[in-house]
Parts: sequence; structure tokens; C-alpha cells
Amino acid sequence: MEKHIVIAGAGFAGLSLAKKLKNKPNIKVTLIDQVNYHQFQPLMYQVATAGLDASNIAFPLRKIFQNCNNITIVLAKIQKILPEQKMVITENSIIHFDTLVLATGCTTNFYGNANLEKFALPMKSITEAINIRHKLLQNLELATHLVKNRSIKHLYNIVIVGAGPTGVELSGALAELKQKVLPKDFPELDFTNMSIYLIEKGATTLGAMSYKSNENSIRYLIESGIKVLTNSGVKDYDGKTVILENGTTINAALLIWTAGIKGNIPEGINSDCITFRDRIAVDEYHRVKGHDGIFAIGDVAEMQLKTYPKGHPQVCKVANDQGKHLADIILQKTTKPFRYQDRGSMATIGRNKAVVDNFPFKKVHFSGFPAWIMWMGFHLLQLIGVKNKIQVFVNWLYHYITFDQSLRLIFKPPTLHNDKIDSIQK
Repeated sequence: MEKHIVIAGAGFAGLSLAKKLKNKPNIKVTLIDQVNYHQFQPLMYQVATAGLDASNIAFPLRKIFQNCNNITIVLAKIQKILPEQKMVITENSIIHFDTLVLATGCTTNFYGNANLEKFALPMKSITEAINIRHKLLQNLELATHLVKNRSIKHLYNIVIVGAGPTGVELSGALAELKQKVLPKDFPELDFTNMSIYLIEKGATTLGAMSYKSNENSIRYLIESGIKVLTNSGVKDYDGKTVILENGTTINAALLIWTAGIKGNIPEGINSDCITFRDRIAVDEYHRVKGHDGIFAIGDVAEMQLKTYPKGHPQVCKVANDQGKHLADIILQKTTKPFRYQDRGSMATIGRNKAVVDNFPFKKVHFSGFPAWIMWMGFHLLQLIGVKNKIQVFVNWLYHYITFDQSLRLIFKPPTLHNDKIDSIQK
């Protein structure tokens, strides 16, 4: 008898599960996502800083599953789940399931701050990364119109909130853009007026990594000209002025929020299954407690173990491993509980600057150029598609030689109208 498995989300977890179920007998798979491509989140910051084209880190889902006879792709937004009826309600259809796998990932958490949600820019999708690039370039284009006006310093400044890997990597890329590229693009602007702030509520950058990585990352950031503010939380932002919890203010027309995430949890999941970290609690076999036939994997899932009391780290390797493990359970290839083998962590802070922990062995740390090469090699291998791998490698090589890319394009409708300029001058 054919079993219908519905996978909600085509991120790392959902995609790895679907690929292992591809062309398996007696299994029908419906893969639901809002976009028709898989997006490689670890390199989104390079799209935001015009280092890579969006197409370099995206791959069409239908291309992945060409010549596949048991997988149907549905582009839709899930509105509600009816667990007892075993139904998924989307904006344009009702999908019945025997097994439902929630791999819906996570979204930005603004912790209830309405102003931050309105004015800060998140970076959890390719579209959001492109929005950051547009905002940065539009601010500088506007500054060229007002170059003699002293009140435009906020158009130069950039604030990144959250000093995890995403915030640190984004800061390093922006620093290189400021030093090597933007002064040539905008000779009429004085980029000594540009300040890049990295704000972290905790005591250090890369808090989940080793003490050596914390130290080295801060040193690299400061060497790159980044103003690192630790033990500092953001209280408010109105689109022009950042107010910190200690009362300090920073004038900045661009605030990028990488400080918090929460699970994309569809309506219909029992609230008792949702942890205070806004993730779905699952057991060691990825089962959602109290929901027969419903599983959760990837960033949306929280599997609390003695080794991971707060759940596994929300990184692509965990998601991939969980997807593969659940596939083996569905295919009855294993009855063992999920156990994650940590293969290390890494982050880059710009050209020739990176940190690596616990690779290739535990308690091993290295930094600098070797770590940077390791970081590039690992991420290159994780990309889907030979063409994407080649394009990214060529882009990186060209950028390394020239310090430049020709990707600083604004595709949004122009906003530099006279009334906009007049309002800023006032």
C-alpha cells in the first residue's frame, strides 16, 4: 500500500529527507515550499554585500527532482494543519497525508519590538539579502545628492545586531566593501565618515565557539575597522537612530538584525509541544509529542538531550543529518535514536581571516589563512549543483584578485525623488 509523506519546507532538512525518499517504492512524497528553489543560507551575507549573485546560492527544486516518479512539488504557503484529520491546509488546496514532516525552518525573532520589526532588515532569505544590498546602495546614492549636507552621516552608518556567525561574517564583508570597493564607486563621498557597528548583547562574539575563536574574531573585526560593542542590547530604532539599552544612540539609516530566530511553526500544532525558544519539541526519533504521524526536523525542531539540553545547533549539518536519519526510519533501515556527531564549527571574518573549532579532531583550533581556506572549501562542497560550485569558486577567485565584483545593482524602483531629498534636507 502506498504511503503519502508530506514534507513542509525545502531547506536543508526537508531536502535531504526528500532526496533519500526519491524513487522509493510504495512511497509518495509531496514537497511544499513557498519558493521553487533551495537557498543556501550560509552564503546569503555575500549576496547582501554584492559578493555573489542570488542565483549562485539557489537551485531549482524541479531540477533537483527531474526524472523522479514519486515526488510532487507544491508551491504554497501553509495556513493550518489539522492533525486529527491528517490534513494540511494551504492557500489554494487541501493536502491529505499519512505522515507529515515539518521542516519549515526558522524566521527572524524581534522579541516583540514593533519598531525593530518595522525598520530593521532581517536576512533569513535571498529576498531579504537582496533588500539589504538595495538599501545599502540606495543610501549611498541618496548621500551623493546631499553630499554638502552635514546631516546625512546616518546614511553612511551601518549597524549589525547579533555577533553570531552571520553577524560576524556580514560585518567582515561590509568592512572589505567599505575599504576596497565603495570609495572607487562613490569618489564624491568621504568613507572615513562610514562606521560599521557590530552590537552583541552577550559578552563576546561567536559565543557558541571556543574562547580562542572569540578572541581571534574580535581581534580580526577590530583590525577590519569594525566597532564592536559587546554587553550591549538594542532598545529601539526609528529608521534613523539606534537606541541602546544603556542610553547610547547611534545614527544609522541601515540596521541589520541577526540577533534572534524562532521556529516557523504552522497553526495547528499543540501549544504544549512548543518550547519557550519557539521550537517544536521532538523525541529522539523526531516525533512531535501528542501528534500521531507528525515529525519535525531541522531548525524548527528542538530535541533536548543531555548533550544538547537546549536542542541541537541550528546549522546545516544538523539539518542534513536529521533528514537522512528520518528517511532511514521511514524506510525501516534503522531503529536507532538520532545522535549528532559534531564535526566542528567555523566562521570567516573576511579575506584570509577565519576561525575553526574541533576540526578535524576535538579540542583543535586554528585561525587565519588555513582556517579561511577550510571555510571556503567546506561551503563550496555544500552547494547544490556543479554549475553553482564552479560559479561561486570563479567569483571568489576573481574577487580575491581584484577586490571587486560587478554585482552592485539596484533592481527596485527608484526612490531618489525630489520630495524624498527635500524631506531629508529639512
